[in-house]
Amino acid sequence: MHKATAYHGALGDFFAEHSDTSPYNAYTDRPAMLRLAGDVSGARILDVGCGAGHYAAELSARGAQVVGIEGSATLLRHARARVNDHAELLLHDLEEPLGFAADASFDGAVCALVYEHIRNRVRLLGELRRILRPGGWLLVSTTHPTADWRHFGGSYFSHDWRDLPLGDGELSIHYQRIPLETFLGELLAAGFVLEQLVEPRPAAGLREIDETAYEKLHQAPSFLAVKLRRP
Repeated sequence: MHKATAYHGALGDFFAEHSDTSPYNAYTDRPAMLRLAGDVSGARILDVGCGAGHYAAELSARGAQVVGIEGSATLLRHARARVNDHAELLLHDLEEPLGFAADASFDGAVCALVYEHIRNRVRLLGELRRILRPGGWLLVSTTHPTADWRHFGGSYFSHDWRDLPLGDGELSIHYQRIPLETFLGELLAAGFVLEQLVEPRPAAGLREIDETAYEKLHQAPSFLAVKLRRP
């Protein structure tokens, strides 16, 4: 049996609290992805692996109709409290087909720091292409492959699964290292067209509360984010 990659129990609670103010989540990944999303007013958006609901809440506040799916009941509980009924949230295993969604029923999809946790990425990408309308967009962010290389060492081209300790080390997240050529190759092979690629730097506000983290995240990339289009 594969080790679970969804953030259940104490790990989900830790992530929900941590991601509220984390230099990585709150000040680096989310600002970059929301800039890539642009104007979402009136758009129907699927939040893939919605976590504690930060994206669902923000996109809803910007006028989008959001459906969020999450494999962790713990995180979904946090998400429901955060979105306050302003988004539809579903408990769904991301390794399974998106059977709840009709063909071409979404204008966009967001997959933020989830991709590296998925084992059957070919099926997920095929399902995302199916549920997006022609011309619809897909945003994906992931751990920057050079950040993993610097942290874990070994070969840059490794595809091994790793455990990254969090906090005091009692909790960890389980994910796969993905070289850049694999990451982009999978997305393009699924039939998406690359529109934009960014290596997110932290928002200016981080400098006021944690200058050390701000400078660190400006020196070496932690994440990679892309915007793709479904032809």
